[in-house]
Amino acid sequence: MSSPNTPYVIGHGTDVHRFDTARPCRLACLEWPGEAGLAGHSDGDAAAHAACDALLSAAGLGDLGSNYGTDRPEWAGASGAALLAETARRVRDAGWAVGNVSVQVVGNRPRLGARRAEAEDAMAAAVGAPVRLSATTTDGLGFTGRGEGLAATAVALLYQP
Repeated sequence: MSSPNTPYVIGHGTDVHRFDTARPCRLACLEWPGEAGLAGHSDGDAAAHAACDALLSAAGLGDLGSNYGTDRPEWAGASGAALLAETARRVRDAGWAVGNVSVQVVGNRPRLGARRAEAEDAMAAAVGAPVRLSATTTDGLGFTGRGEGLAATAVALLYQP
């Protein structure tokens, strides 16, 4: 737990989901028509979920599972945007302000470049603070390289207002 004199804290989050062709693809608070969806209790939005984990971690509020896990049926099917907005509210209620969030998606598809600004705006609207999004591949290695799913990592900076 941070001390009362700690003006800044950083949190890190990671999320991974396998592809599920029976679901629509939701990633970075956007829908991606024509792309395979992501399996999960909620909408499988790995980018939003990693951002939530980073925010919760920084604020000392647990993680995605302890806040919205499979034992919480009210969050079944929830959108990444809804989870991000609720997480940001909880962080603010805990006395923190969000400085920014940075998210990196790891996988081959969907290709984020053409919609990066739109995704950043959608995520930032949910968080109420700047969000930056990047993407990379693993050059064919591992489950993301084989096209079995996506991973995302995120860091969040919080400060005392």
